Amino acid sequence: YALLSKDGDVTIGGLFSIHSIEILPSFEFIQKPQLLSCSSVNLRDFRMAQIMIFAIEEINRSKQLLPNVSIGYKIYDSCGSRLSSMSATMALMNGQEFASGDRCNGQSPIHAIIGETESSATVILSRTTGPFKIPVISHSATCECLSNRKDYPSFFRTIASDYHQSRALAYIVKYFGWSWVGAVNSDNDYGNNGMATFLKTAQEEGICVEYSVKFYRTEPEKLQKVVDTMKSSTTKVVVAFLSRVEMVNLLEQLSIQNITGLQVIGVEAWTTAKSLVTPNSFRVLGGSLGFAVRKINTEGFSNYVIKAFWDSAFPCSQTEWNSSQVELNCSKYKDLLVLKNYNEDVPEQRYASNVYKAVYAVAHSLHSLFKCKEPEGCKNNLTIQPQQVGQALKKVNFTLKFGDRVWFDSTGATVAQYEVVNWQQDLDGSIQFKPVGYYDASLPPEQRFVVNTEDIIWAGGQQEKPRSVCSESCPPGTRKAAQKGRPVCCYDCIPCAEGEISNQTDSNNCKQCPGEYWSNAEKNKCVLKTVEFLSFTEVMGIVLVFFSLFGVGLTVLVAILFHSNKDTPIVKANNSELSFLLLFSLTLCFLCSLTFIGRPTEWSCMLRHTAFGITFVLCISCVLGKTIVVLMAFKATLPGSDVMKWFGPAQQRLSVLAFTLIQVLICVLWLTISPPFPHKNLKYYKEKIILECSLGSTIGFSAVLGYIGLLAVLCFILAFLARKLPDNFNEAKFITFSMLIFCAVWITFIPSY
Repeated sequence: YALLSKDGDVTIGGLFSIHSIEILPSFEFIQKPQLLSCSSVNLRDFRMAQIMIFAIEEINRSKQLLPNVSIGYKIYDSCGSRLSSMSATMALMNGQEFASGDRCNGQSPIHAIIGETESSATVILSRTTGPFKIPVISHSATCECLSNRKDYPSFFRTIASDYHQSRALAYIVKYFGWSWVGAVNSDNDYGNNGMATFLKTAQEEGICVEYSVKFYRTEPEKLQKVVDTMKSSTTKVVVAFLSRVEMVNLLEQLSIQNITGLQVIGVEAWTTAKSLVTPNSFRVLGGSLGFAVRKINTEGFSNYVIKAFWDSAFPCSQTEWNSSQVELNCSKYKDLLVLKNYNEDVPEQRYASNVYKAVYAVAHSLHSLFKCKEPEGCKNNLTIQPQQVGQALKKVNFTLKFGDRVWFDSTGATVAQYEVVNWQQDLDGSIQFKPVGYYDASLPPEQRFVVNTEDIIWAGGQQEKPRSVCSESCPPGTRKAAQKGRPVCCYDCIPCAEGEISNQTDSNNCKQCPGEYWSNAEKNKCVLKTVEFLSFTEVMGIVLVFFSLFGVGLTVLVAILFHSNKDTPIVKANNSELSFLLLFSLTLCFLCSLTFIGRPTEWSCMLRHTAFGITFVLCISCVLGKTIVVLMAFKATLPGSDVMKWFGPAQQRLSVLAFTLIQVLICVLWLTISPPFPHKNLKYYKEKIILECSLGSTIGFSAVLGYIGLLAVLCFILAFLARKLPDNFNEAKFITFSMLIFCAVWITFIPSY
């Protein structure tokens, strides 16, 4: 039988878990089974039934909405049981008096049903009424599964689908930087579908789930396993996608086993449930964060629940009945009478406004179906079918007196709007659900989620946000390396290799520094490589300068000695002009090595190679000239020979000039076509740059060296031919020895260079 009812031109059904415990009758089959009875008042759902009647009475008094049409209601108690829920559904669809011999008239006695509270019960209700196209409007069934219009074509709800809440759960976890969480859910449609969406979104957002466990309210063994898993885990954050009843069971076990310090993230089903507020609950759930349906104050409802409801809508308010009749009819209402003068919970009833919206949505759809107009009123002689109400509900779009706009999207749901609430304790010890932010799916993505972190009290009463990570963040200079067989959030931090850097926290890869850069000691920044070249200030440079200047000094000393003895026979006989030119070229050769020291520039690179080639050719040309003079001198001593007149002093100077000019020409061609240039050599060392002179043209450099080698070989051959000529002043032996050593050095120098 309907717990609360009233007749009207049209009737709206209601299905709420006004009691939470179902008492089954005896099934001994020795007498007719008694009706199911229920106990333990569920205050929240009783308020849902009250506000449904409150809204209907408000509409019946209205002159604008359904002015001459009265709405009746039939409200059944499902007792939180599938069995009672199914029985109530059949009673709503068929009418109360239906004997076995009667025939259905094909018309439902009700035009819409408001309920149920839980998703699984609503699935049963919607599947049962679906073939008859009776619209069902739920105020709190959030399962995403109910969005399927193919399976539930006549289902609507004045609350958002869990699709949005599940994603918002992942976003809040991501927002607070928790990458390592646990998950527990109710093993029913509500919990399983919601958790599936959360896990998918968490994976997309880079959040790792250490464990995902579930249980149902009638499975104490599974509940114990869930508690053991939570106790042994390393995560400090738990996402609890639970119905209110399962959360009560879990809270009880966590309190018994003294499991505290967990940062629990909850859903609208239990986050603001007063039934969870017990003396021990704050020890476990203190600091919890969760989403809640927005709190909306419905004007006049608080006073209605303590006076008008009991006077006009409650069946047992007729005190004039005799006591036996009252006792017979009111036995099932006794536990509700206790609440007659209590309304302190009304401001906290967040779902009441959803029932209020549902009633008004049905009223607006009926208003359009009855073709109501002012001042004529409605055509109340029309017969309205439930499926017509369902079609009209898809088009409703109105604004309530407290400012909320009501409309249904393509899935039959309303827009997702949640408050983010935090379990906090006042100075007097009372537990408050303090709003600390909101989530509004109607806003642009970057504005949907807002949290005031400063207002949050964290788990254990802490002021500082807890950390929950599998592995600590990898600092700059390191990269993440996944641990084998573990989630991606569990990793080791590996230092970057030489020449690589990571300048961000938690880098997956190290970046190679550009060619002229190298990693610093911390491997978090690329710095310019050290540029090295042969400097005048380093030991090697100083040694080379010393030997160069020492060689110049010796050469100048010999030149001075020669000059002071230029008139002596030994100097004259030694071809003093070529000797001085040779000493000058040797001085240039010693000084030429100085151009190879210091920072290479464009000019110094061209100078060092050309100066080297020309000075050496000048030197060898002088030696070659001396060799020819010695050879000619002894050939001239033969009778009738006048060879010396063809190689006098003028010819000697001309030969030196000619040989040198050839080298000058080679160098000019080299510098014109492809001159040497400064080059940063990155191949010798990875961590530093060797600044050197590139040859420009290898052919040009080979021509310079080849020409020097040619003159040296020619000089060696001529000196070798004249080595045994008799004379005290025969220089050919010494020239041969010198050229032999020169050629040996030259042969080893070229490949090593």
